[in-house]
Amino acid sequence: MLLLTKAVVAIFIGFIFSTFLGLILIPILKKLHFGQKISVFVGDLHRKKEGTPTMGGLIFIIPTVLSTLALLLTGKVSYTSNLGIVLLVFVGYAFIGFLDDYLSIKRGHNEGLTTYQKLFMQVLIAIGFFYIYMKSGGQTSWVVGTLGIDIEMGWLYGLFILFVLVGASNAVNLTDGLDGLAGGLSAIAFVAFSLVSLMVGFDDIGIFSLILTGSLVGYLLYNTHPAKVIMGDTGSLALGGVMAAIAIITHRELTLLVVAGVFVIETLSVIIQTFSVVVFKKKVFLMSPLHHHFELLGWSEQDIVKLFWVGGLLLAMAGILFGVWL
Repeated sequence: MLLLTKAVVAIFIGFIFSTFLGLILIPILKKLHFGQKISVFVGDLHRKKEGTPTMGGLIFIIPTVLSTLALLLTGKVSYTSNLGIVLLVFVGYAFIGFLDDYLSIKRGHNEGLTTYQKLFMQVLIAIGFFYIYMKSGGQTSWVVGTLGIDIEMGWLYGLFILFVLVGASNAVNLTDGLDGLAGGLSAIAFVAFSLVSLMVGFDDIGIFSLILTGSLVGYLLYNTHPAKVIMGDTGSLALGGVMAAIAIITHRELTLLVVAGVFVIETLSVIIQTFSVVVFKKKVFLMSPLHHHFELLGWSEQDIVKLFWVGGLLLAMAGILFGVWL
């Protein structure tokens, strides 16, 4: 009963905090002219969104971090190295995204940090992750009890951490192309991971995930069609990075592939399209990521988001089953 109360409070705090922060932050972003620069590749589809305030990820990042710290200071949640890692990744990836968004705005086009600059900072975060993880006695085996997998990786586990962090952050970033799409899918995914975390004994991670879920729902009040704000790389990199961190800490990396299945499919559509164009000089999709393919087929933005949300919900339920009971 106590854990259930904490869970409800966590969602409520995140939601209320982000809802009120949105009311304050969006006018500030408009006043500072922090508007989204639309890529030339999707300009015709989304030209009307040019200038929509970006860096909206701050609406769910700030409430999640401050709410978690408040619960720690009041003793409602106990500090663990796992929670420290999650906060490190969340804030670290948010910072990378913030720099990327800021440089894009400053330069007046849709390019901020270079790929190598992003990778360098992601490597630093992965090193910090691995150091704290090892100091706290973390295992370096890749274990999937469901499939009977137990592979000792040693120091290569650090590279594994980097690979999962980079892959997940880029997957969410690619999916953030329609109003409410990435935010809604992330909220669904974090509900799943909160339940998995609580059921397998990671209460601190479960509470953090619920705070983030509530914050994301508050953010969606401003991000669903027509969006008043866009999360930008500030939000998408933070969400993908922390999703990966939670999966690694709870040893549910394969569960991540299921729960974040829509993000995976979106990423695969880009890989398939690129490979086909380079090798066969032929497109598989009208445009990638996959949500743009549906747009060019004539689907409305709202219908695409609804379809992907339903897919995300079904995969999240399957992920919970896989991560806990199988």
